[in-house]
Amino acid sequence: MFSHVMLGSNDIERSKKFYDATFAAFGGQPGMVDPKGRLIYAHNGSMFLLTPPINGEPATCANGGTVGFAMTPEQADAWHAAGCANGGTACEDPPGPREGSPFYLAYLRDPDGNKLCALHVIGS
Repeated sequence: MFSHVMLGSNDIERSKKFYDATFAAFGGQPGMVDPKGRLIYAHNGSMFLLTPPINGEPATCANGGTVGFAMTPEQADAWHAAGCANGGTACEDPPGPREGSPFYLAYLRDPDGNKLCALHVIGS
């Protein structure tokens, strides 16, 4: 359903450090910065991009918004650890299965405050 997700960033170099490390945890390649200053990642037929806002205003995170990435529990743990070690912040409960649901989840906020989630459907 989705072709790409794009988030705003106030510091593309800082974002590249964070996302290169977290995406490597599930097999992603380092991002590239295009001539317009956008940071671009491609993985499994999808794209994830970060950009300085084109209106010149500061990038802000969405209150209530979350970007989810599909991965195994082992990848989710490595992703979470890499994020915390590279400028991200743990949020919500620690990584793990959620009681009463079929999900293994891990949550981070990137250096700009965007909320991210690693998700695995247990049994799939």
